[in-house]
Amino acid sequence: MPSSAQITVRLTNWRQGSESARDELFVLVYPELQKIALRLLRRERRDHTLEPRALVHELFSRLLGGQAVSYRDRVHFFAIAAQTMRRILIDYARARAAGKRGGAPRRVNLSAVDGWNVASTPESVVALDDLLSKLQRADPRAAKVVELRFFGGLTEEEIADMLGVSARTVKRDWKVARAWLIAHLHS
Repeated sequence: MPSSAQITVRLTNWRQGSESARDELFVLVYPELQKIALRLLRRERRDHTLEPRALVHELFSRLLGGQAVSYRDRVHFFAIAAQTMRRILIDYARARAAGKRGGAPRRVNLSAVDGWNVASTPESVVALDDLLSKLQRADPRAAKVVELRFFGGLTEEEIADMLGVSARTVKRDWKVARAWLIAHLHS
């Protein structure tokens, strides 16, 4: 894993217009982004046609083709990357589920362990996204904690640093978010 300083220097240089810094950055972060993509895709259904490599390439396409973002540092970059990967997977699931919308309720299963297991259907991924959108309206910081921890794989300390709160606050937000999501699964 490249150091935070190595990534921050390249982010700064990229922000100042250096395409070579952008290219160097992507070489540095590619292995870590593949790990994030692999972790996200393991939560998807087994017959998912998107591979980690393709997810990372789609991420690069969106990062380069979209609105310019001023990444502050390594944590901020990986948080945006994880959020973008989540959006890619949600878009993919929505497209796949578009033709399958019947009257059956959509279910999301949360495990009791630290991570969550999303049932392996596109509808479940969409349902989880819908729940996170509702949580965002109810408690924006808790929703951000879920997104950064679950999708981004960031530690409590990294999330605390990014959000400007203590690690203890992040732990509390994580517990609140889990309880909120579990309570709203059946409503």
